[in-house]
Amino acid sequence: MVGERTITVVLADDHARVRAQVREALEAGGCVVAAEGASAEQAIELAVAHTPEVVLLDIHMPGNGIHAAQQIRQRVPDAAIVMLTQSADDDDLFDSLRAGATGYLLKSADPASLPDALRGVLAGEAAMPPSLVTRILNEFRRPTRRPFARSSAASKLSPREKEVMELLAQGLSTEEAGKQLFLSPTTIRVHVSTVLRKLQVKDRASAFKLLSEE
Repeated sequence: MVGERTITVVLADDHARVRAQVREALEAGGCVVAAEGASAEQAIELAVAHTPEVVLLDIHMPGNGIHAAQQIRQRVPDAAIVMLTQSADDDDLFDSLRAGATGYLLKSADPASLPDALRGVLAGEAAMPPSLVTRILNEFRRPTRRPFARSSAASKLSPREKEVMELLAQGLSTEEAGKQLFLSPTTIRVHVSTVLRKLQVKDRASAFKLLSEE
C-alpha cells in the first residue's frame, strides 16, 4: 500500500449523490476535495482555479469528461487526471488515455479504495482494474498497420491530414476518426476533401493507394 499523505482533489460528476459518496471516501482517506463540479466546463474551470494534484472525472457528464481531460491536460499539466466511471467500454478507456488520463477507475469498485488509488497514481502506479489492463495489453499486441510510406504523395500532406487518412485507411468511419482526433465529422470530411484535391484524385481509395506507394 502506498504511504498515506494528504492530496488535493477536484471532483466532477453530474450526480450529487455520487459526488457525496466519493467526497466522503476521499476525506476519510485523508484527501482534501478542493472543489466539486457537475459538468466538463466546471471541471476545467475548477482545475484551473485550484491547480489540484488530482482531477477525478466522470466520463458521461454534460460536456463530456474526456473533453475535460484533454483541456485540463493542456491547461493544468501538473495535475494527474483519473476517470471514475461506470463505463468499461473500450472506446471510453482508450479515448480517456489518449486525452491524458493516467488512471481509469470503475464506480463499481469499493469507494474506500479511492484514496490509495490516487496516491498510487501520484507515485507513478497504474490506477486501473486488472481486466482493463489486460485489454490495453491486448491492444498493443495487435499487428499494427505500417504508416503511409514517405512518398511524394505523402509529402504533400500536413501532419493532421496524414493522421486523418491513416485512421480512415484502418477502416475507421468519419465519426470514429473524429472522435479519436477530437475533431468533428465535418472537419474530418474537410481534411479528406483537401487531401483529394492535393493528390488530384477523385476518391479515398485512390488516395490510399497513392499514399501507400513506396
